[in-house]
Amino acid sequence: MGRAFEFRKERKFKRWAKMAVQFTRIGKDIVIAVKDGGPHPETNSRLRTAIQNAKAVNMPKDRVDAAIKRASDKSMANYEEIVYEGYAPHGVAVLIETATDNTNRTVANVRSYFNKTNGSLGKTGSLDFVFSRKSIFRFAPTDDLDLEELEFELIDAGLEELYVEADEEGNDIVVAQGAFEDFGRLQKAIEEKGIELKSSKLERIALSHHEVTEEQAVDVMKLIDKLEEDDDVQAVYHNMAE
Repeated sequence: MGRAFEFRKERKFKRWAKMAVQFTRIGKDIVIAVKDGGPHPETNSRLRTAIQNAKAVNMPKDRVDAAIKRASDKSMANYEEIVYEGYAPHGVAVLIETATDNTNRTVANVRSYFNKTNGSLGKTGSLDFVFSRKSIFRFAPTDDLDLEELEFELIDAGLEELYVEADEEGNDIVVAQGAFEDFGRLQKAIEEKGIELKSSKLERIALSHHEVTEEQAVDVMKLIDKLEEDDDVQAVYHNMAE
């Protein structure tokens, strides 16, 4: 059928694989949220956020409901959330958030990825000066939404910055950023404006960036790709300049 067909097929498989990974990660977020605050999103803000993020990636409702049901079973073990820090080759800082039911397996896997790509796994807290944890909310812009006015109105709720970026499809997405400790009140303020959030997350923002050559970037991405493919990994952050 030709190279064009093979290219389209490869891209489709990659999208499916990425979607499966997203579903797995959000499924863990749901379990952790339910174990922490109960199965009702009305009274569990973390669960409400996880369900919101599930909708953003088109996770089927039956999978969301199944995850809540599994987590409500007291016999089901919870996931432990652990952060690993280290350096990829060429001095790029890398921070990995994990959720695992087997810490020995997770740390062994993470360490092996660093070793195989000539990186080095560091101690917890060693990258505190490189990354800052922020509250990040994303939503689609609308014709009746005045971003300047919205920015002014959200300042009292902890808004630090409001800007527009492009999503993976090239569409404009509004990003509201606040401090880690202001997550709840900033989320509430945005929702009270009638804005439908695409995602609500605590993310690590690099405070400085490390310049590398194109060839060096390939080496760094080998490590990042290995980490992101691991089932225990929830998120990977780095300070490589783009």
